[in-house]
Amino acid sequence: MLTNIIGVKFKKEGRIYNFDAGDLILHKDDQVLVDTDNGVALGVVVTDIRRCEPAQAPPNLKSVLRKVTEDDLRVKAELALLEEDARKFCVARIADRGLPMKLITVECLFDRSKMIFYFTADNRVDFRELVKDLVSRFKTRIELKQIGARQEARIVKGLGICGRTVCCAGILQNLDRVTVKMAKEQSMSLNPEKISGLCGRLMCCLSFEHEGYAGGPKGPKAPKPEADKSAGAPPPPPRQKSGPREPIKKANSRKEP
Repeated sequence: MLTNIIGVKFKKEGRIYNFDAGDLILHKDDQVLVDTDNGVALGVVVTDIRRCEPAQAPPNLKSVLRKVTEDDLRVKAELALLEEDARKFCVARIADRGLPMKLITVECLFDRSKMIFYFTADNRVDFRELVKDLVSRFKTRIELKQIGARQEARIVKGLGICGRTVCCAGILQNLDRVTVKMAKEQSMSLNPEKISGLCGRLMCCLSFEHEGYAGGPKGPKAPKPEADKSAGAPPPPPRQKSGPREPIKKANSRKEP
């Protein structure tokens, strides 16, 4: 029996996860409830169903529970309000305790079994007392997750120097590694202000455009200049070096008697 696999996204700028669709008839843009390692989550179908042998299926493949209903959409709206309330409360508690951290966003699982608070910080932060405040307020499991500058830009979004939405929040699924070597091979200026994105790191477009520069066919080498053979005359022989000249003897001008 073949396995029906579909791709699901939980966030518009996030990556695609594979799930077992079972006998469900699903199409793109359908909203579904799926089973994840963190619990039940609501996502959107972004790929068509593809069938493969069970041995060729990805390992630890989770299942799609069902399509969403009107009640599920109502719960989703309630969770959005809860996440906004949690964000405001957490920002206030961070300011009261003087913690050197910046809250980015809050995510609440569909079954309300856990709330995840994403933040950025320059150094390690002792947020144990903050977790106690959040647990006493929301009565659920709390997880504080530190993210980097690129992940922050992906969540906050914005416009790049090209005038389009930053790549990490638009067309990219994964945040691949970017190096200065990529900028060199694309003949770009190494001025940090010109090759850095909103996050202060190297622009993501350097990564996915690099293949077009490095993997393209190389042009032919310029031919070496050759001697003009139109006259048909052979090239002159190499000039030989002459030996040292002998001194010229002066004639004796005195006459014999």
